[in-house]
Amino acid sequence: MKIYRVRDVAHQSRLATSDDGKNFFALSGDVACGPVKVTNERIEVLGLLAPVEPRTIYGIGLNYRKHAEESGAKIPEHPVVFLKSPTALQDPERPITLPRQLRSDQVDFEGELAVIIGWECKNVPRERALEYVLGYTVANDVSARDWQKTWGGSQWCRGKTFDTFCPLGPAFVTNDGIPDPNNLALTTRLNGSIVQQSNTRDMIFSVAEIIAFLSGSTTLEAGTLIITGTPEGVGMGRKPPLYLKAGDVVEIEIESIGTLRNPVIEEELN
Repeated sequence: MKIYRVRDVAHQSRLATSDDGKNFFALSGDVACGPVKVTNERIEVLGLLAPVEPRTIYGIGLNYRKHAEESGAKIPEHPVVFLKSPTALQDPERPITLPRQLRSDQVDFEGELAVIIGWECKNVPRERALEYVLGYTVANDVSARDWQKTWGGSQWCRGKTFDTFCPLGPAFVTNDGIPDPNNLALTTRLNGSIVQQSNTRDMIFSVAEIIAFLSGSTTLEAGTLIITGTPEGVGMGRKPPLYLKAGDVVEIEIESIGTLRNPVIEEELN
């Protein structure tokens, strides 16, 4: 089932489902505990919201073989982990904002599969890891490469966690709708042109391996979001580099999930 979080005409956040992305019907029941039923209540939607509001966002770097190659990096022995602030979350169709107070002229796109943890877990064996997944959605791990690589004090967080740097959505697909998260086509388009085209089977560490690693000696709370890495084709790896500018539109499509679309604007300073 595709589950959306929408804003209705009363400006309330509601959970809904839709077959066409245009007609939305309210859900009853608890998404995590189930069962969830589709009601006859049609919701008049003002806009789509990010499908979850995570308290923690884990990112995995250098997790596609060809992306590691274009970055000139060695294949990692363990998953490369970083954190993004929940305040970086952005809704579908809402703008990615290029930082101007802490200026970056190297803001990059990264299309990624995102995993939503549905139940608190710790020390999860790889063989059972997917049992703890509530669903999957589309993410853009927007990255300011100058702050990530040069000015961030050897840490990635500054360059990864500016406001709007984690667009998410438009919906999440429940676990039963994605039999194999490591066999999904992923395409990123910039202004209509394909810039990334890959498949999640190119991941170095599978979704199950990532969950097992992150939960090792560490509690993953229900609602934790994991963005699982990006394939080759990012702007940083191109010659010349291709960075985002005001007026651009980024679209990320993942098979069986949907297309996340966000325009790009500059930050307005007072």
